[in-house]
Amino acid sequence: MESRRSFRLCRVLFLVLALMEISSASLSPSGINYEVVALVAIKTALHDPYSVLENWDINSVDPCSWRMVTCSPDGYVSALGLPSQSLSGTLSPSIGNLANLQSVLLQNNAISGPIPAAIGKLQKLQTLDLSNNTLSGEMPTSLGDLKNLNYLRLNNNGLTGHCPESLSNLHGLTLVDLSFNNLSGSLPKISARTFKVTGNPLICGPKASNNCSSVFPEPLSLPPDGMKGQSDSGTNSHRVAIAFGASFGAAFSIIIIIGLLVWWRYRHNQQIFFDVNEQYDPEVCLGHLRRYTFKELRAATDHFSSKNILGRGGFGIVYKGCLNDGTLVAVKRLKDYNIAGGEIQFQTEVETISLAVHRNLLRLSGFCTTENERLLVYPYMPNGSVASQLR
Repeated sequence: MESRRSFRLCRVLFLVLALMEISSASLSPSGINYEVVALVAIKTALHDPYSVLENWDINSVDPCSWRMVTCSPDGYVSALGLPSQSLSGTLSPSIGNLANLQSVLLQNNAISGPIPAAIGKLQKLQTLDLSNNTLSGEMPTSLGDLKNLNYLRLNNNGLTGHCPESLSNLHGLTLVDLSFNNLSGSLPKISARTFKVTGNPLICGPKASNNCSSVFPEPLSLPPDGMKGQSDSGTNSHRVAIAFGASFGAAFSIIIIIGLLVWWRYRHNQQIFFDVNEQYDPEVCLGHLRRYTFKELRAATDHFSSKNILGRGGFGIVYKGCLNDGTLVAVKRLKDYNIAGGEIQFQTEVETISLAVHRNLLRLSGFCTTENERLLVYPYMPNGSVASQLR
């Protein structure tokens, strides 16, 4: 009997110690949550006219319940998303103390001042979007320390000086957009799929016609000996080649036309709404959500069958789907996203809903983007919508 009591007492002590360890994971030796201190310093440096940051409280223990803050499963702040919130003021260097940040979205505000060099301390950062603000000063060289950075958007600001050479040390970049600033000097060799610098007069020149919107690998060119060999062909062989090429071109054109007719009929019978390019859109970054392929969602909804329609809205149709692992989902397929408001609707909905965490809100679980498609994936709710329950 005595041994059982001792065993139970040991179990209780073990649980208490485990809870103390979890609660102090992000605390300093003095018992202060350093992430709370850093976020409150960011709030203090910003002017918030609409009180978006009202619940950012220095007396709070857990910042994971704050608006516009997303935390990782182990309880650390992993995403800071405040796009289009009419914020002004400056960006506090305390942002460098949020060591587990993976995504910073502060675009479309009026934040001024320099980019703090402390931002280079965010070793896990994958997405940094400070575009469409009024930032000034030089780009900090510490940006080259962000080894995991994929997307860097600093366009439409007032940045000056040289583009730091340290950016050439980043080999995982997909998009770098430095357009419409006042940068000068030579550009470093940045290994990004898309590199935009248009709108910088001291780099591109005063004329808008100068093409410096993207940097791509140089095209291959023929060696001089190959060009000489081509010029040595005789006149007769040249005429024969022209005749053969004309005949082959006519036959090939007929084959192409027939192939297009067959393809059109096949697509028509499949009743696909849009032509879909399966390649991802490289300019869309929502790193903490799951990215689905279009084929995966098309198969899950039985080719977007009408029998799987759950509802219709102003921006698209919602389908019921079943993934390969048996998970039921609701897939919202945006229609006409290329028209005015469609693309903005997609970005705004994803940026806002993915950061909203509440027990009464349906949380966004993933998305899919192609050149011609935008889809959102939510958990499937078998009881239907609120509107259907109120009828």
